[in-house]
Amino acid sequence: MQYSVGMISLGCAKNRVDAEMMLYTLRDAGYKIVDDPAMADVALVNTCGFIDSAKQESINEILELAKLKEEGQIKALVAVGCLAERYKEQMMAEIPELDAVVGIGGNSGIAKVIERVLEKQRVEEFPDKRKLPLEGGRIQSTEYYYAYLKIAEGCDNHCTYCAIPMIRGAYRSRKIENLVEEAENLAQNGVKELIVIAQDTTKYGIDIYGKYMLAELLRRLCKIESLEWIRVLYCYPEAITDELIDVFATENKLLKYIDIPLQHCNEKVLKRMGRGGNREQISELINKLRNKVPEIVIRTTFITGFPGETEEQFDELASFAKEMKFERMGCFAYSCEEDTPAARLPEQISDEVKEHRADILMEQQQFIMDDYNQKLISKDIDVLVEGFDRYAECYFGRSKADAPEVDGKVFFTSNDRKPQAGEIVKVHIFDVFDIDPLGELKGEDSN
Repeated sequence: MQYSVGMISLGCAKNRVDAEMMLYTLRDAGYKIVDDPAMADVALVNTCGFIDSAKQESINEILELAKLKEEGQIKALVAVGCLAERYKEQMMAEIPELDAVVGIGGNSGIAKVIERVLEKQRVEEFPDKRKLPLEGGRIQSTEYYYAYLKIAEGCDNHCTYCAIPMIRGAYRSRKIENLVEEAENLAQNGVKELIVIAQDTTKYGIDIYGKYMLAELLRRLCKIESLEWIRVLYCYPEAITDELIDVFATENKLLKYIDIPLQHCNEKVLKRMGRGGNREQISELINKLRNKVPEIVIRTTFITGFPGETEEQFDELASFAKEMKFERMGCFAYSCEEDTPAARLPEQISDEVKEHRADILMEQQQFIMDDYNQKLISKDIDVLVEGFDRYAECYFGRSKADAPEVDGKVFFTSNDRKPQAGEIVKVHIFDVFDIDPLGELKGEDSN
């Protein structure tokens, strides 16, 4: 009998790649892969354990599937991923409906785990997290036209608020030739947009080559003919070199889009966060990027309410964000993560104040975004088509300035033809609705 397996993967794109590799392993072992875990014999939840809201989402998904198990709709329920790794001692005890809890080092052995739970065994496996495989096949779970390329695993930065090094272990880069081969395979399967990810992409290569190698990797990836867009996320400011900036300026396939999680600008707050820099140095980097790559879109994230953040320090952050006018910005109220150094700091700030400060920054960003989008009116922009919205009765997609899931959309009409998902088209922008540009497909003769 062929058993079916379904997986829901939560959290970041890096976790998604891990899920894709596990699904490949399971299919290779003879299991049938189904899209909906509620319709499978065995349901897997690839959990996230980064911040409280993500942990709660993971637990909620497990409990929803546990109801289906009690009703006999699914035979077994397995938790994998970051939450399973982080709370290995508590998971099975506190959620008895689980048949297995597997840490990230056990991903490559997931088929054996499922074989055991189908034999009615309860399994808890937590191999060394360094056994998490960096190489292997994947079943792509994104739409066919875009995919993530995870270039490294783990993190050595040890920011005081972050549990990732504790969960995922030390930084481990993959070899350039392996990454290029994987990217070529993805391109042959129809991928047009490749999104380069790691916990810190700018540190790529330092552990195996003795120097930063992201710039060289991007140059190699840009030579892959059928790739059209290459996007880079999670670039830490300390390791953005002049060489890397030059690659952004000169490589046409490399999108003029960079994600730099700054978290704050005040030197004292950054020091308590375990990060370097100050407002002047960060401003200098942003200005250098904009001078050398004039069309660049800069995405960042900030944390409000970090322990000890004074009103004056928050005001400095708000002033900085207003001055820099980041084209894309996210903001998170500080989440106090147990066993991290920041959790032991004095002067913890109330949830109400943290959330209020985050709201102020995001309201301010709405005006910046509106100003940015207004400047798109009357321009023609490239859009990667994603589908048709039958309620709005128009097509939608992403521009070069929009990463999947974290940024916005472009909505557009088409009178001449029906553009297909995965196609890159020219759209003439004529208006803005909320924070999304509106446009119309340009005729073929006007491109």
